[in-house]
Amino acid sequence: MKRAFDFIMALGALIVFALPMLAVAIAVRATSKGPAIYWSDRVGRENRLFRMPKFRSMRIETPAVATHLLSDTTAWLTPIGGFLRKSSLDELPQLWSILVGDMSIVGPRPALFNQDDLIALRTELGVHRLRPGLTGWAQVNGRDELPIPDKVRLDVEYLQNRTFGMDLKTIWMTVGKVVRAKDISH
Repeated sequence: MKRAFDFIMALGALIVFALPMLAVAIAVRATSKGPAIYWSDRVGRENRLFRMPKFRSMRIETPAVATHLLSDTTAWLTPIGGFLRKSSLDELPQLWSILVGDMSIVGPRPALFNQDDLIALRTELGVHRLRPGLTGWAQVNGRDELPIPDKVRLDVEYLQNRTFGMDLKTIWMTVGKVVRAKDISH
């Protein structure tokens, strides 16, 4: 049921957001050199790597590390990158990853391929068995502000208590966080 829900919701969202996504793609290309979409190597279900699309909010020469590891995140942002991140518009291409089955709407956020500490802790606690999500229980309970052990603790809480109702609650809370641009540090 979850996969069918994910597919229908992602397809519907792609239809609804098609024109805004086209506008964002044009704006990214018009304000910085490089492609509109950035394909990031991420860790998916069972620790398999997949390529996750995002609208590019960082300059093309930005190192491939977690954003919080950059000494000055704002120095790497494109002219509209800060807006894309605060509004979460940069995440919309991930609807494609949901359609093809690499991601779910709700699940732990996919780790970067080189976030060894996060990957190891999730594997140790069984979180790696879940399909990563566009949003997740950790995101609605702290987003960028949480240290890795706290994120994983919330991922485990989701693993142990996941239901359709919890997914709907997470989606509803996500909408509230995005509208208020709450808990985004960069």
